[in-house]
Amino acid sequence: QVQVVESGGGLVQPGGSLRLSCVFPGIRFGLYYMAWYRQDSGKERELAARISNGGRTNYADSVKGRFTISRDDRKNTVYLQMNSLKPEDTAVYYCNADSRTVDRQFWGQGIQVTVSS
Repeated sequence: QVQVVESGGGLVQPGGSLRLSCVFPGIRFGLYYMAWYRQDSGKERELAARISNGGRTNYADSVKGRFTISRDDRKNTVYLQMNSLKPEDTAVYYCNADSRTVDRQFWGQGIQVTVSS
């Protein structure tokens, strides 16, 4: 019954920036790891970025140095700041919340990011 609200995608030129946001209303946000996954047509789903409930981050090599994941526990929101975007970043991006205390996950519906001239 948690309705995840994912926003911020769209079309951007190479070298541009986008910021994705994902709100997880009604959950105990501080108990969850947050992540952004992405999947392009014909490719496997990839973990792009992850942040622990303590603020520790991990990134896929393909996005390291260009993407930044962050979280605002007061707003139950996870962000993905994407800079220096490349056509290879084109994908559907999914936010994910993964509980550290119970076997429970929540997913966003996916949002399209297209990097093209």
